[in-house]
Amino acid sequence: MYLKNKKVLVFGLGISGLSTVKALHKLGAQIIVCDSKTKDELKDFFDKIKDIYVEKHLNTNELPLEDIDLIVKSPGIPPTAPILVNAQEKNIEVITDIELAYRISPTDNIIAITGTNGKTTTTTLVGEIFKKANCNTYVAGNIGVGILWDMVNANKDDVFVIEASSFQLENTIYFKPKVSLVTNIAPDHLNWHGSLDNYILSKKKIFKNQDKYDYTVLNYEDKTLREIQNEVNSNIIWFSANQKLDNGVFIDGDYIVLKDGQNLSKILPYRQLKILGKHNLENALGAIAISWAMGIELEIIAEVLREFPGVEHRIEYVKTIKGISFYNDSKGTNSDSTIKAIEALEAPIILIAGGYDKGAEFDELILSFNGKVKELILLGSTKEKIKETAINNGFNNVHLVENMKEAVKLAYNCGEEKDNILLSPACASWDMYNNFEERGQDFKDAVYGLKGD
Repeated sequence: MYLKNKKVLVFGLGISGLSTVKALHKLGAQIIVCDSKTKDELKDFFDKIKDIYVEKHLNTNELPLEDIDLIVKSPGIPPTAPILVNAQEKNIEVITDIELAYRISPTDNIIAITGTNGKTTTTTLVGEIFKKANCNTYVAGNIGVGILWDMVNANKDDVFVIEASSFQLENTIYFKPKVSLVTNIAPDHLNWHGSLDNYILSKKKIFKNQDKYDYTVLNYEDKTLREIQNEVNSNIIWFSANQKLDNGVFIDGDYIVLKDGQNLSKILPYRQLKILGKHNLENALGAIAISWAMGIELEIIAEVLREFPGVEHRIEYVKTIKGISFYNDSKGTNSDSTIKAIEALEAPIILIAGGYDKGAEFDELILSFNGKVKELILLGSTKEKIKETAINNGFNNVHLVENMKEAVKLAYNCGEEKDNILLSPACASWDMYNNFEERGQDFKDAVYGLKGD
């Protein structure tokens, strides 16, 4: 994509903003930036690009768009933002960083992973497999690393493993990975997308442009994915943790196996995985399918699977105090993810949940307790909503708190030997924290601060 002397607006200076500005500068674009934060709030950002001239519009979400050729927006900015509405009226193209990365990419080795849950673990695991195979590998995207600066400096043999959120995929047009994966689809971010149908449409963009030379990896246990398989034009590789498949990656007895036509290959016993829970088994199966499609040797895949410890903030073991174990699953930002965390741990569980209200309902979460959760401690914007849902579904052991330190102290005081205290909020973090990582760290700090040893 030719951008020399083009006027490009970088709208929103989040994690992807720094990488985007640096890449656009190298490509010769004239850069305009706009962000609702003040100059003081963005001091660290501008210190990192002090040698790059950018036209600044700060502490605002509005500016005239005359002569703007392209807008690269921060993924989380909703399409209803006035600048984006104005851009649509003026026929100015609006894209996210992964779309621009694809357009300037020198490599065909692009792997993209999406889904409601499991994206980060699967993306990280795939990245580790390719690194073990001595591929020059970049892991980027929604995982917290901007992709554009790496892409603009990449070579044709480099491998990019991209975690792609629905926000990022929404504004893709030509994006076409060599291998795509959808872990699952459950209601999420409905306040942003407007409806479940719109959310699913954004997810389907990951394989929209793929063809017969590409691969799409899908979870056979997800009904929505089975229903949309006829919309996929690439080669589908299914995976399943529940049943045997004619072709794909699945469990056969004690082994994870890969069946390619008539050939069946054993990868490793599934009990050798270090990561907890059925959902993480599914993540491993998806990672195997991706790696196999890209030609990685099965022995290398198995070696990494045996070693992989998991990802921070995803059912992360923190500490045991007087027989009470603490687990940090701050990345559990929706009910489906929290349900999977509950399934992964042994009872009895004391659950800490609640946070930013994304418009979701919580009946399914409460019904999933099934005798495993003995106490529910709630904080954040959704605490009253979840409490009401719990009581309406017959679960009355509910406590409301104001902050994480209070939640952890109360959970510990309610706990007994062999209890598991689980932070898995089923909500985003934005009402109290900048991101789920900050929330998870606050939980861990509170645990470390307990006087129980």
